[in-house]
This record gives sequence, C-alpha cells and structure tokens, in this order.
Amino acid sequence: MVNQLEIEQKIAESLLQIKAIKLQPSNPFTWASGWKSPIYCDNRITLSHPGIRTYIRQKLTVLIQDQFGTVDCIAGVATAGIPQGVLVAQELGLPFIYVRAKAKEHGTGSLIEGEVVKGQRVVVIEDLISTGKSSLQAVHALRDAGCVVAGLAAIFTYGFEKADESFKEAKCPYFTLSNYSALISYAAEHQMIKPEDLKLLEDWRIKPETWGK
Repeated sequence: MVNQLEIEQKIAESLLQIKAIKLQPSNPFTWASGWKSPIYCDNRITLSHPGIRTYIRQKLTVLIQDQFGTVDCIAGVATAGIPQGVLVAQELGLPFIYVRAKAKEHGTGSLIEGEVVKGQRVVVIEDLISTGKSSLQAVHALRDAGCVVAGLAAIFTYGFEKADESFKEAKCPYFTLSNYSALISYAAEHQMIKPEDLKLLEDWRIKPETWGK
C-alpha cells in the first residue's frame, strides 16, 4: 500500500536537499505576477539528479495507475512538464505529446506537438501547480483537440485555494506527490526554518496575493 505521507516527506526532503526549493521568509522572492513569495521552486533541477528523478518518475507512474487507471497517452505542459512527462510515458510504455504555452507562429501553427488521437484518454503531467492557470490552459487545449482528459498529476503544489477552485470548475481532478504544507512541516521538524517563521509561511499559502505588502 502506498504511504502518501511518506512520499510527501521524501519529495519535500529531496527538493530542499538539491535546492530545487528555497525558503526565504525574511528575504522573499518576487514572482513575475508581482506577488511576494517566501518560496522559490524550480523542479527542473531534479532532472540533474538521477536518483531523485527516478523516484519522481516511479511515484508519478504509481499515482497515475492508482488514480486514473488505464490511459492512452501522457501529455506534458510546456516547458517544465515536458521532461517529467516523457519519463512517465516511457515508464508506462505510452505515447507522449506536449502542449505549448502558445501556438507556433510558423509552420503548422500547432499548439499541441505529437500525434493527437481524438477520443484518447490522456493524463496531463506538470512539475508545479501554483494558481493552476497554465495547467488548465493545457487541459482545455487537449479537450478542444478531442482528447478525454482523465486528470492531471504533478510533483508539487503550493496548495492555493484558487487552484483547487479552478480545477474543480474545470472538472479536472489533480493529484500531486507533495505539497507546501508537507514541505514546511518537514523544514520545521528539521530546523531548516526558525519557529517564528512558521506563521509567516503558513499565512502566505492562505493569502499569497497580499502577503508581504
């Protein structure tokens, strides 16, 4: 039986260890949206660490089999979801396609790259869920192309209420290997953050758009 808590903690540990995730509550980052953030996440760094990369591939594969059953194709979300999706598709022995952030401005003008078969049951792979906007753009593009999107699987989520609401509205279930709450719990337990920073970090997840302003 899969121990979800164990997986959440292991992923959190790995992402912190290789600095794919950095926590700086007293010196926050600024996102492109203008939001202040105590966390920076770049899961592409996992690709440079074979052991962690393999663990993520294996656990995403199990998650897909457990939550979605039989699927016909894996779709990655450009750009960081592409390599993770390829690894999972290879593990499952399935076709792979990916969804661009916007249609090509030359050639065929494709938004989806790879062979799209109408009616095929697809699981979308993403590296990170923040508000869910870019992930759901990919979901809608696949649906418009005639695919049946079973749902989405990702490595990590910030756990924003906005994302939960958006996925629910889109009728797209999503599952992740780890999440922000598991991460700060692990960081606190292992003295990676000060006890007084814990509330700051928890407040950010609840109201990220006004945090630090």
